[in-house]
Parts: sequence; C-alpha cells; structure tokens
Amino acid sequence: MKKILIVNRGEIARRIIHTARRMGIETVAVYSDPDANAPHVREATQAVALGGAASADTYLRIDKLLAAARATGADAVHPGYGFLSENADFAQAVVDAGLTWIGPPPGAIRALGSKAGAKALAQTQEVPCLPGYAGDDQSDERFAAEAARIGTPLMVKAVAGGGGRGMRLVTNLAQLPAALASARSEALAGFGFGDLLIERALLQPRHVEVQVFADAHGACIHLGERDCSVQRRHQKIIEESPSPAVDAALRERMGARAVALAQAAGYVGAGTVEFLLDGEDFFLMEMNTRLQVEHPVTEALTGLDLVEWQIRVARGDPLPLTQDQVRLQGHAIEVRLCAEDAHFRPHTGRVLQFSAPPATAFERAAPGALRFDHALEEGAEVTPHYDAMLGKLIAHAPTRAEAIAALVRALHNTRVLGLPTNRAFLAACLQHPVFASGQALVPFLAEYAAGLQKLLLNEELSALVPPALEAIFASNPASDLPCSMARPLRLRHQGEVHAVAVRELGDGRLQIEQAGAEPVTLELPQRGVHCVAVAPRRWHWQTGGVDGWVEDASWEPAARAGAAGGTTELRAPFNGKVVALSVAAGQALAAGDTVVVIESMKLEHSLASPAAATVAELLVAPGQQVSPGQVLARFAPATQGASA
Repeated sequence: MKKILIVNRGEIARRIIHTARRMGIETVAVYSDPDANAPHVREATQAVALGGAASADTYLRIDKLLAAARATGADAVHPGYGFLSENADFAQAVVDAGLTWIGPPPGAIRALGSKAGAKALAQTQEVPCLPGYAGDDQSDERFAAEAARIGTPLMVKAVAGGGGRGMRLVTNLAQLPAALASARSEALAGFGFGDLLIERALLQPRHVEVQVFADAHGACIHLGERDCSVQRRHQKIIEESPSPAVDAALRERMGARAVALAQAAGYVGAGTVEFLLDGEDFFLMEMNTRLQVEHPVTEALTGLDLVEWQIRVARGDPLPLTQDQVRLQGHAIEVRLCAEDAHFRPHTGRVLQFSAPPATAFERAAPGALRFDHALEEGAEVTPHYDAMLGKLIAHAPTRAEAIAALVRALHNTRVLGLPTNRAFLAACLQHPVFASGQALVPFLAEYAAGLQKLLLNEELSALVPPALEAIFASNPASDLPCSMARPLRLRHQGEVHAVAVRELGDGRLQIEQAGAEPVTLELPQRGVHCVAVAPRRWHWQTGGVDGWVEDASWEPAARAGAAGGTTELRAPFNGKVVALSVAAGQALAAGDTVVVIESMKLEHSLASPAAATVAELLVAPGQQVSPGQVLARFAPATQGASA
C-alpha cells in the first residue's frame, strides 16, 4: 500500500493523513468547491477537485471518487466516517476497481449496515434484542398493527445510516403516523433509503458501545466500551471510557456478544457494536461498520492507533494483540464541539477568531494531556452542506474527575468567534452534578438541558456589560481625558435591551452606571475578553467559559430598540431548505405549534410559533432555500381573527 485516497473531509481526513504520513504512505485528498482551501487539502500529498458543493455532487459521487483514484495512482481507499463509509456498493466498486478497501468486506457491510439485518443476525448469536418489527411491508397500516402489538413507548428508526437521523420516539399510538412520515423523509434525505423499523423503547437506558477489531485471519477482539449517553437529537456530544456503569464482568459479557456478532458477519477491520444498557441487561441497537467519531477515547485508554490498525489489517496483517494483551488505563472523555446555538440548532458562518489550548492532534496524548482533533482555522467557512461538528476535544487522565476537570479547562481556553458553538454548554454539562457523579442516562439532556441553558443565560447577563463596552470602544477608544457627561447606551442581548450610562474617567477608564446597581469602574482593554464584529454594531464575545452576542441599539428609535422582537414574525435561524409548511394563512395557533420544517446540515428542524397567534402571512414555500434572518411567516395577535 503506497497511496491512500481519502474520500472524506474535515478533521477525519486530517486524522487519516496524520497516521498515513507517519507510516510513510502518500495520501490523496478530494474536495468540494467550498472545501478548496481546507486544511486537509493542503496537508495531503495530492488533492483532486470534485466540482460542486452539495454532498450528492461531491463526496457521494462514486464515479468521481474512483476517477480521482485512477488519476492519482492511489492503490487504496479510506472512507473515514459518514458519507460512503457504510455503503456496500461503494466498497464493492473499490474492490472491483482493483483497489484496497480500508474497511470491512462489502458482504459484512450489507449484513450489518441495515439495522434490520443486524438484528436478524444477532438473534442467531444470542445477542439480546428488543421486540420490534423490521419487515418488508413498509405501509403505515402494517406499522400501526405492529405498534399495537409491541406497545408504547416505541422508537421509529431508519433501517439505513446512523448519526441519529431518521429516529423518532412515540409515546402514544396517535403520534405514530407523523413520526413515520418525518423519519422516512429524513432517512430519504440523509441516506437515499426510506425504509424504517420500530422497536420497544427504553426510556431510561444508557447508550454503551463496544469497539471491535477483526483481521482477515479469523481473529477478532474488543477494545472495551464507550459510554455515549449524553445526546441531543439522538446524536452524541459527550463520550467516555470506561463507562461508569460497566464493571469487568459486564464488559466481558458485552464484549463477547459484540465479537460473536462481528464474526458471524465475516467482519474484518474496525467496527462498533452499540447497545442500550438497562441495569445489567443490554440490548443491541445497531452495528456501525466503520471507524467511529469517538475512536480517540479508545485510543487514549489503549495507547493504540486505530487508523494504523485499519491500514495494517486491510493489507493483510494479523491483529498485533490478543484479547488478553489489551490493557485499558485511566479515563478518557471526548466532547464534540459543534456550530450550534443554545437550542441545538446548527449554524453556518465564518470563523473570525480561533485559538486552541495546548494539545496534541490526531494521536494519543500522554495521560493528563489534551488532544484536539479539528479542521478549524481563522477564516474557515462553515457551510450548510455538511455536518455541524467543528472538532473533538479529548482529555485522558488517571481518574474520571481529573479528566472532567481537564476538559472543562480546555473548553474555557478554546476560542471560536464568529458563529455560535456549544463550547459553554459542553462545559456546563461536564460540571452538572448528575454527569459528574456518573449517573447521566440517555434522557440527561431532555431532563436538564433547559436548566443548563438558563444557567448559561444568567452567566451571559452577569458578564454582558464589560465585553460589550470592550467591543463598542474598540473602534473608538475611550479618551485619555475625563468627560463629565455620561454617554447613554442601549445594549440588546437575546432580544432584551439593557440601558447603561457610561462616563469616561480618562486614561482609558470608564464608569458604568445601571439602574439599581452601584457604579462600577472598568479599565480598557480588559484581559481575557475577546470579541469580534459580526455585523455593523453587532459583536460576538467570549470571556473564560462564557459566550455571548450583543448589539448596540443606542442609535435606534427607543420603541424599536426596546422591542423583544420575534413575537410577530418567525425568522429562519440558519441556512436551509423548507421541507414542509404545517399551517395555512388565517389558522389559529397555540404557543409551540409547528409552523415550518427546515432541513439543514442533513437534519430536519421544526420551527414553532413563539406565542398564541393567528397566521397572517406565509412568505416561503416547500423546496425554497432560506437564509439566516429571513422572515418565514408573520402573525397577528391571537385575539384577532383570520379576517384581520
């Protein structure tokens, strides 16, 4: 193996390049038009333009990818994760082209890549499965009958793919038709295959997965488990190993079943068997026939390079360790840094400032050190075409408490300005007493996210004025001479306007007066405060573990500046495509009723009425592309009828 074509982008492409370079193997990057200047393009030995922007025109085009391999003389293909990594037809096309496929055999992908097929195979290997239905009859009528047999609560799942897409919880049978329609639509958009299954839902489980590895000589082992219970939209944001709920005996039981499933499918390479854990009982969810996003957690505990293992196994080498030789040391936790707001809605935009704490990248850090896998840099553009994940921070330490503390410090010292991220939210999750005590289950965020968001909002409000003044006075510095006149300012933060009187004391010092508070003296510039202008008189700021956005509304008419905004209009919070309109003009709405469904970054998002109202006007249509801030609908007060 001399040259690997990497059919992926972002941090995972950089991760593969890092190991290949260390092994003396050349690499070929492929890139879409938006990724033309991306780090993985610069770091590979060669790079090939795919032409186009959307995944369907670039990273999912098998013909273009194989043409890139032929043009560059690549003799192997690594798919990373996502995109075509679990596509059996692509794996077969690579093999048929005479190239080495760095992944499981196409037959194993087919056997395990379908959740329905994996469950059927699992039952032959005594792997516990939840009761459900995964048959060929995909009619709503058949699902309704099977749901009545299984009982609620139940989960609707896309048969293909992963990443939480095409999953809906149904707690009563009246919800089933809408859940089927929504999951089917999301599955078609994400995977091009709309088949679904249903199964009994566990409401208070853990999500625990087992890393397996097999070679072409019949050997298969596991490398311990990862606990991925902290999720939003069925997508993981915190992963750790070992699981706080798994002891050596349970690890052996789960590992044995995971290995049995892999061997039954004729597996070769890296794979992950995902379970729901309920006390001492575990049930198969699915098997991911690829490298996982969270593989660095396992690398930290084992001291192994799993990408290197993938390459060696693909070229025919035996596994370098037996099960008895695997050693798990310390505790590792990973968080996924994403471009999303406090309500988990993905955002696009440009990274205007970026600074990372001291860390290694793409390789195991020493115990107590930090690893940061990412493709971030100042000027990078986060587009609506791909996933919202920006990178992964991984802390490895002798104990769980030390790993949590190290990761919180790292998040506080990571600066990403220009677009919203979940940086502060991740740190708050890690410090929550339920997570800190090792008790977080899958419903953790459903139960505690609102409280965490309120906590973060209060922290923003407490820290708001100094960063806001730092931003405002950055372009017009405070005078060295004192001024007796106070300057009135109105600062808008999350729709609320805060009145502040600022008096210049000279030598860059300001006296701040707010109603009901004692005057405070502030000296500019302030240490530890970072801010960037994202629009005229609007800034994104960060200080320590707090992020915020502020606007100078001082020059606006008082009535407009004081308006909370948004109660008479529904605006798009991000780029996306309108999938459905759930209302009609003249329709009366209650607060929380869905108005528009938008697809962005491969996920569907329901936008709701902010208050009881009547739909006065709909300004978009299904299939239409929308941009952040675009008005989607206007409302009349609920007391006015449709004729208003």
